[in-house]
Amino acid sequence: MNPETPVVILCGGKGTRIREASESLPKAMVEIGGRPIVWHIMKIYREAGYRRFILCLGYKSWAIKEYFLDYRARSADFTLSMSEKHQIDFHNGVDEDWEITFAETGLEAATGSRIRKIAQYVDTDSFFLTYGDGVATVDINALAKEHEESGRIGTVTGVHPTSKFGEMHVDGNQVVEFNEKPTQVTGFVSGGFFAFKREFLDTYLGEQGDDDVWLEHEPLQRLARDGQLGVHQHEDFWCAMDTFKDYEFLNGLWSKGEAPWKTWA
Repeated sequence: MNPETPVVILCGGKGTRIREASESLPKAMVEIGGRPIVWHIMKIYREAGYRRFILCLGYKSWAIKEYFLDYRARSADFTLSMSEKHQIDFHNGVDEDWEITFAETGLEAATGSRIRKIAQYVDTDSFFLTYGDGVATVDINALAKEHEESGRIGTVTGVHPTSKFGEMHVDGNQVVEFNEKPTQVTGFVSGGFFAFKREFLDTYLGEQGDDDVWLEHEPLQRLARDGQLGVHQHEDFWCAMDTFKDYEFLNGLWSKGEAPWKTWA
């Protein structure tokens, strides 16, 4: 995949199921180890070689814009000369070389509609897409390679989520085994982390201005019916921050130095 391939990240969500950590923030700004989860996602892609990002903004978009506008001041030492028109001298650099496009895609727009609205910013033959609330050890370059070799319009990463409920093995009307601890679901579900040809934007996402197109409904269902949706099978770590329990789990991994998605120095 072209190293200039943009990564589209859906950042418009409210995070209503994680209200304890996100009531005053967009979901993408909920922190893991003092950094917004969207930052972690961007680091995953940058480690794979991709530095251009398009953020689809919605709920409290200014919080995301402000974080990155102030990023250097947050990360570096600097001297502020109050008598010289607030001249700032930064004393150390920032590692990130990211190029970020902040796109206002509407407060209530559905996921597919948000993606359709950023079509003008996708200037390569393909693009990546993911949600702004999940981290994983997905091999992005393997995903890109499989996508290109398949010749299909889209490729989705399939994952095995962890069941949040106790699992029972039943024989007739008798429980023969009860597992209290969560276990992995054996089948695949969508883990996000998509790759698409650019034509997906114009062919499968409806008309510009329609705010009711959900990526997960007609667009992906139609793509599958057309035989144009491949799957990259991911058997390793994946977690979406859907609930406060997920928030605590991911922060716990980070605090113990056991975050498997952290592959950068």
